[in-house]
Amino acid sequence: MAKAYYVKFETPEDLVSPILEAVRVAATSGKVRKGTNEATKAIERGTSKLVVIAEDVEPPEVVAHLPILCEEQGAAYAFVPSKDDLGKSIGIDITSAAAAILDPGDAQHIVDQVVASIAKIKDGADGK
Repeated sequence: MAKAYYVKFETPEDLVSPILEAVRVAATSGKVRKGTNEATKAIERGTSKLVVIAEDVEPPEVVAHLPILCEEQGAAYAFVPSKDDLGKSIGIDITSAAAAILDPGDAQHIVDQVVASIAKIKDGADGK
């Protein structure tokens, strides 16, 4: 299946696990906002440290504004392949199209690494 039109860059497979781990750890030791509406508010308020967006959201219009908003606000964002995995990493029994880490808690070092890796990918500095 082709990537949805809102997916601005390819997240390497070896980066997906750290992203989900950061969400999981932040959900238990820090503060995470669940869902598209909460993520949107966090971006607009400038409180998000990392926004995680699922790639398999139907209809795609639900989350299509998030990458654009993140770019405008200078917020870090990343994509994960599955909304099921994102929901589980937050610790909820349902899927989640998006999540925003407000306070990474014990996941600060993971978030820092993910944000740096994503910046390299977006800048095309990853050598590929």
